[in-house]
Order: sequence, then structure tokens, then C-alpha cells
Amino acid sequence: MDRNLKWHWIYWASAIFLVLLLQDVWEGVAHTEAVPYSEFEQALAEGRIKNVIVQDRTVTGELKTPQGRKTALMAVRVEPELAEHLGKYKVTYSRVVQSTLLSGLLSWLLPSLLVLGIWYFVIRKMADTRGPGGFLTIGKSRAKVYVVHDTGVTFADVAGVDEAKDELKEVVEFLKHPADFGRLGAHIPRGVLLVGPPGTGKTLLAKAVAGEAGTAFFSISGSEFVELFVGVGAARVRDLFEQARQKAPAIIFIDELDALGRARGAYPELGGHDEKEQTLNQLLAEMDGFDTSPGIVILAATNRPEILDPALLRAGRFDRQVMVDRPDRKGRVDILKVHIRKVKTDPALSLDEVAGFTAGFSGADLASLVNEAAIAATRRKADAVGADDFTVAFERIVAGLEKRNRVLDPAERERAAYHEMGHALVALSRPGDPVHKVSIIPRGGGALGYTIQRPTEDRYLMRRDELEHKVAVLLGGRAAEKLVFGEVSTGAADDLAKATQIAHEMVTRFGMDEDLGCASYESSRSAVRDVTAGSIALRYDVSEATRQAIDKAVRDILQESLERGIAILAANRAILDRSAQALLQQETLDEAALKELTVGLRPLEA
Repeated sequence: MDRNLKWHWIYWASAIFLVLLLQDVWEGVAHTEAVPYSEFEQALAEGRIKNVIVQDRTVTGELKTPQGRKTALMAVRVEPELAEHLGKYKVTYSRVVQSTLLSGLLSWLLPSLLVLGIWYFVIRKMADTRGPGGFLTIGKSRAKVYVVHDTGVTFADVAGVDEAKDELKEVVEFLKHPADFGRLGAHIPRGVLLVGPPGTGKTLLAKAVAGEAGTAFFSISGSEFVELFVGVGAARVRDLFEQARQKAPAIIFIDELDALGRARGAYPELGGHDEKEQTLNQLLAEMDGFDTSPGIVILAATNRPEILDPALLRAGRFDRQVMVDRPDRKGRVDILKVHIRKVKTDPALSLDEVAGFTAGFSGADLASLVNEAAIAATRRKADAVGADDFTVAFERIVAGLEKRNRVLDPAERERAAYHEMGHALVALSRPGDPVHKVSIIPRGGGALGYTIQRPTEDRYLMRRDELEHKVAVLLGGRAAEKLVFGEVSTGAADDLAKATQIAHEMVTRFGMDEDLGCASYESSRSAVRDVTAGSIALRYDVSEATRQAIDKAVRDILQESLERGIAILAANRAILDRSAQALLQQETLDEAALKELTVGLRPLEA
């Protein structure tokens, strides 16, 4: 039977039953006369009542002979003792039942209102934390929708990542003019994955796409799909894509994709097929399932592509992977130009010079540098931001905040001075990055001093001898302590960690040890493409003997670098003593002062 027809007959039957019930009640009320209790007793005494029905509050008697339409009398019951007493006085008496409607309503209305008030308070709290609707919309997507220029960011605000910007410009053109690209059979990319280190501008690029596309733009973080309740994440994925289909052409941007797209079965010790895997399965189905509606492009950003599920990275889902890397020198200049638009700078400031000593900085780092420079200029009440302010900002970011209130005893200050000059002299012993500044003013992070080298150019390749020299510079402080004081201290802890990392990569990653040969022994648990049997296998496995050989090669590099540093400092002991004393007196030595103090510095080879 048709469902609508079934409900139709239920409605008719309910209506007929209700009409009959109301008719029966009406007839009963219409044929019963309410009389005082004394009159009821008189009718009972005269024998006009055939039978009596006694209830808690009323007494009803059926008349032997109907009086017109009346066939029964009803009176409010009075207690027998009171009725007998009042009957002696020949008066009409009756009992009035007080209305209990108000008290009855209050008896259930007040508790109900209290419960509803508590419930409303809970709902409001959930709405504040989860958004409007609380858990009633728990399966709904939380994506923020932007249209046209809602983000306030365009491609003009993005600099230093020209290749990635060109890729995304093409995606925008795909959406705006699909016919132009489809005339030769090309189709719009299904997904674009932005990959790069933190702070390089991946999210900013997505905002620029939102500002340029002129189409609906859905922005959501990968972590917002994950919920306590099983199945909620998959429901939110379905709802997100359903909203996007309704507003197609549209762009969906998922930030921090690694929170959602971690490789399935990668960590069996943490549990099997959990809520995250169900959510990922739903995302895979929406991206390349049976219903592949055109006009939807998915942008995603991550700085951990190695842990993503291989199914996400195959062709047909994320067709393009765009690398958003740290900018080169020209890119840093372009980024600085963007960030100083609202900053009043000194006309003599050279952005190319600033870009020169910020090698390795990301876009976010450069934005922070400009802000710190502006704060430094404001602090000294300057009219504009100059080169010195950028130097102060650079040192603040690289070395930390100065702690001039940390008082060191004379022995510690002397050891710190020799330690820092050890770094500086070993660095200056061969051509390379110049030493910009040496200081024994304590900085944040527990450092009692610092030595800053400014790179002269961007480097993409380094030779073995350059890496060995870098290790020797890191161990130069330990070498100075051992040479001057005959013993070492805890001041080189951070230097040892960095030097050991470089030496280990030389052996295991770059194949720079002759005994181990030109092979890579790097063990990586991030090789997600090697997922087999429900776990991530190590990309390279080595024997115990090879591990021992690796450890020996690393120790040899560190020991040789330390000995080289000691030899350089021993050959220039007079310069070391003179520079350390000058550093103790002035606390900070700049590049010009170092050049003057280190005249005649001899390298080890001489």
C-alpha cells in the first residue's frame, strides 16, 4: 500500500474516533443536572432516584422518571457527618470545590521550566563552542564560505613563490573559462596539493585564490572533521561536498590535510580502523568516486606530505602537487616589499641587503622580521625604520631576547668570551660566510653568548670540506675551552647537537664516508609509499655491524673537526687572547672590530 495513502486512512480513523468520543461526553453532560447536595438528599428521600454512583467528589443519581431531557442529578459530595448536622436546620447546603487548575499547572509547569532552562543553557554553551545549533548540527560541515573578494587577499599580496602562484592562477582560469581549456580535450585538475615547510605561504595562496576566483570558496581545517562520535567526520565530508555541488563551480580548501589524511594502517599500535580512517575513506570516495561532479576543485595544504595516504596522492585525486618552498634572495626582496607597504622606512634602507642576511627565512619569518624592526624603531623613537633596526630584529629572532639582568661571575664571563671567540676565529680561518657579530650578553634559551654569521649568498650544494668546516666552527667553542682551560663545560651542548646532526647526515644521507661507500643508510619511518601489511616499513634496513660503522664514522668526523679547531686556535693563541679580552671589556664586537682584532690570522694549512 502506498505510504501516503496509509497515513491518509489513519487520519480519517482518528478523526472519526475523536468525534464519537466528544459526542458521548456531550450527551452525558447535557442529560445531567447539577444540583445542591441538600436537594439531592431530598430527591433521594422522596424516592425519585433509581440508583446512585458515589465518587470521591461527586454523587450522581439516575432519576426513575426523566424530567424533560434530564435523566440524572449530580451534586458535589458532602461528608455524611456534616450533611446530617446541616439537615437539622432545614437549609440548602452544598459544597464548593475550589479550582485546582492553577496549582496543578504550577506543579508541573515550574519543574518543566526549570528543566528547559538548564537545557537551554547547555545548548547555548554548545552553540558557543561548536557554532550555531550545537550538537544538532554535529554532522554538518563547518566550512567557512567566501565569495569573490571576501578574504581581502589577492595574488598581488603574494610574493616570493611565483611558480606556485602561476599554477594556482591557471586553476582560477580553469574555473572562469572552462571552454577555453576544454577545446582540445583538457579537463580541470581535480585537486591541487600545496606542499612546503611551515610559514612559506600555503594558506595565503589559498586565500588569494578565494579573492581571485569569483566563485564559492569553502575553507576548512582538516582537524575540524575529527569528532568524538563515530561517523561524524564522514558526515561532515558528505555535507561539505554536497554544499559545494549546489554552488558549483566552487573551490574547497582543506588546511592541514595531514590531520585528516594520515596513511591508513600506518600506526597499528594506536588502533585500527578508527573514526579518522572512516573520514578519509569518505574523502577518497568524494574526490574520485562514482559521482565526480564537474566544477569542484580541491585545494589542500600540508607540511608533512610523507605521512599522507598514498591513495590521496595518486592521479585523479590530487593531480598536481605544488611545492611552496622557502624563497630565494629575489623572492625575499619581493616579500619584504609586500610587508613594508604599511611601514615607514628610511630611504637609505636596502632591501637587497636585508634579503642577503636572511637566507633560509620563510615568508612568515620575514613578516615577523619587518614587524620586529618597526617595534625596534618605535622603541628608540625614530622617525623611520632603518638598517640598524633590521639588524636588531634579526638578532632578536635568531638569538633571542637579551637578558642583561642575568649577572655572570667573572670566571663564567671569561669562559664565555673564549668560547665565543673560538667560534669566530675558526670561522674566519678560511673564506666563507663572514662573522657579523660576537657577544657575551646572555640571550633567551639559556645561551650565555652568541656568534652570528651572515651568509653572503644562497647555497643549494655543499662540498664535504665545507661541511667539515661547518662542524669545526660549531666545535670551535669547545676547542677554545679545552685549549685555554684544559677542561670542558656544559656550554657547548647545543653546538654538539648541531654538529652531530651534520656529521650523521654526511655519513648516512650524503654518502661522504669512504669506508661505508656511496650509499644511503638513512632509516625513515616517514616513507608512506612503503606501507605494507598494515604498517610502515623502514625504507632502508642496516645490520648491526653497519650501525657500528656509522657510529664510528660520525665520531671520527667530530673528533677530527675538534682537533682541527684546537690546532687553528693554538696557531693563533695571541689573537685569541687579545680578542677574548676585548670581548670581555666591550661585551659585543661587530664585524669591523673583528677584522681589526684578527689581523694576521693564520689558517691551519699555513
